[in-house]
Amino acid sequence: MIDWGLIASQVASWTFNILYFAIVIGTIVVVVLDNRNPVKTLAWVLVLAFLPVVGLVFYFFFGRSQRHERIINKKGYGHLLKKPMEEFLSQVSGEPPAAYQRLVSLFRNISRALPFEGNRVEVYTSGTSMLQALLRELQKAKRHIHVEFYIFKDDAVGRLVRDVLVDKARQGVEVRVLYDDVGCWRVPNRFFEEMREAGIETHAFLQVRFPLFTSKVNYRNHRKIVVIDGRVGFVGGMNLAERYVRGFDWGIWRDTHILLEGKAVHGLQTAFLLDWYFMDRTLLTKAAYFPGLENCGNSLVQVVTAEPLGSWKEIMQGLVLAISGAKKYFYMQTPYFLPTEPVLTAMQTAALAGVDVRLMLPYRSDSRWTHLGSCSYLEDVLRAGVKVYLYKPGFLHSKMMVSDDELSTVGSTNIDFRSFEHNFEVNAFIYDMETALQMREIFLQDQRECVRLSLKNWVKRPWYRKVAESIVRLMSPLL
Repeated sequence: MIDWGLIASQVASWTFNILYFAIVIGTIVVVVLDNRNPVKTLAWVLVLAFLPVVGLVFYFFFGRSQRHERIINKKGYGHLLKKPMEEFLSQVSGEPPAAYQRLVSLFRNISRALPFEGNRVEVYTSGTSMLQALLRELQKAKRHIHVEFYIFKDDAVGRLVRDVLVDKARQGVEVRVLYDDVGCWRVPNRFFEEMREAGIETHAFLQVRFPLFTSKVNYRNHRKIVVIDGRVGFVGGMNLAERYVRGFDWGIWRDTHILLEGKAVHGLQTAFLLDWYFMDRTLLTKAAYFPGLENCGNSLVQVVTAEPLGSWKEIMQGLVLAISGAKKYFYMQTPYFLPTEPVLTAMQTAALAGVDVRLMLPYRSDSRWTHLGSCSYLEDVLRAGVKVYLYKPGFLHSKMMVSDDELSTVGSTNIDFRSFEHNFEVNAFIYDMETALQMREIFLQDQRECVRLSLKNWVKRPWYRKVAESIVRLMSPLL
């Protein structure tokens, strides 16, 4: 007797397998034809080939290229930028040191970032000092406050800042807040609703809601920007969360943030207003947001933004040019080191040419997988002569670089694929000896708290550690 149930079950199983593998193979073909970075393409092909179930899920949520999707209207971007640029151009732009003319020109051409002189720069290396300065400046606000953070936690620090913003809004100050939807996934909606009820305009950046999930989850706003009355701004690596002040039970949180006072604040203002337009579709370009400012310091500053949908990788390309142009030294701090091939090659080339290239990473990270991936690249730079230091007192989250006593940069950009290719980022590039020397001294002070890696000892680490690092490295473009 024919068992029709068994036959139907087998037919259904065969059909499912055929469809499933057709989808996997079809997805691999789409990845290859997308003409991405070959390293990233290979990583996705390996994931899809050897972990098809996991690979399909990850590709569906994180891997699809949105290059042709209209998450952000590029024409609208250019149109919006014109009005703030008119305000920029109405003020005199500064002249950078001769050695950095090409770098300044690069940023002007691909990021429309102008250099402005006469700025004051104040550097903070702890969450406590930054928070105190931020609260002090917020209290002084008379016209408007613009706040943008990747993480805005509902904890002691987040509530403290929120309460100050609420008070200022009730005093008649215009207050606008942007937060990243993925960065604040665990924050209760009520936290932001209380701001809205107090008159604060509040938006999540690229909200993730199914079925739009896959078109937005991979592009996150990692920027940390505060602008007060168009005169004072903050930018750097710190978010609004208690751990940036208290650290972990196993160590401190070491970060770098700066206060800018002067014309360069207009760069931060423009970055915020562009992001606000994307979310609110309101064009905010009135003159009050770009007041005329007198010189208040000696720093020449260029505020550079990077975003994932453009033709260029602005901050990554600038970093490559800066490393390649270093004559004496180039010091860099980053919590994660998953460099693109151009950055890795620039570091190796500079070190082999005799430039003192130093890289500082945390000894212990907040992400085990990312740390393993970072470690996989260290032998590559050590063999070229790059000096590698691991910071031991706690977690090093600083994104700071300094070179040749003239150039320094602080911002939100990590040296990894995600920052260079997927995130909205912002960095202040500062062309000024006084600031560069201060940044250099901060690096050297941190260096005293580090252990330096030697190539001889590093290659002797356990084989199973090397295997783990190598496996994670294959996935590094996806982390």
